[in-house]
Amino acid sequence: MVNVGAAGTFVLRKPLSLAKFRAELLEKLPFVSEVVFCGARDLVRLERENPFATEPARPGIVRFVSILAKAGRIRPSIPITLPPNGEWFLRVVASKSRFVFGEYRRQMKTISYLGQIDKLFGVRATTRNWNTIVAIMRVLRRNPVGAG
Repeated sequence: MVNVGAAGTFVLRKPLSLAKFRAELLEKLPFVSEVVFCGARDLVRLERENPFATEPARPGIVRFVSILAKAGRIRPSIPITLPPNGEWFLRVVASKSRFVFGEYRRQMKTISYLGQIDKLFGVRATTRNWNTIVAIMRVLRRNPVGAG
């Protein structure tokens, strides 16, 4: 297992029972947590279809991917801007299957808006910076899942 970043993002190098891994992980954590899994194939497709490829990166703006715990029960109309009026702090620009793509301003107020993604899609979500997704892909390319 490789830890990527500081937010509890792990790449499992060998195939194993996700149910068993989830149970063991939750048992060892000293707090209640939601665990969300995403398959390597999904991430390869995500990188290939890069929803941010056509837009240049801008200073102070962070691109993100939220991974829904399961396919959302609610499919809101996109794009979504939060707050809806005035200066935006978070924008959802696309959604596909269990993935929600967007960008946010690097400001403290943004945290409360990121927490609203769960409500917008009707299921729990975990959010990672697009750079974290790119780092995960580097780990997968160096040591493909199942390669030891």
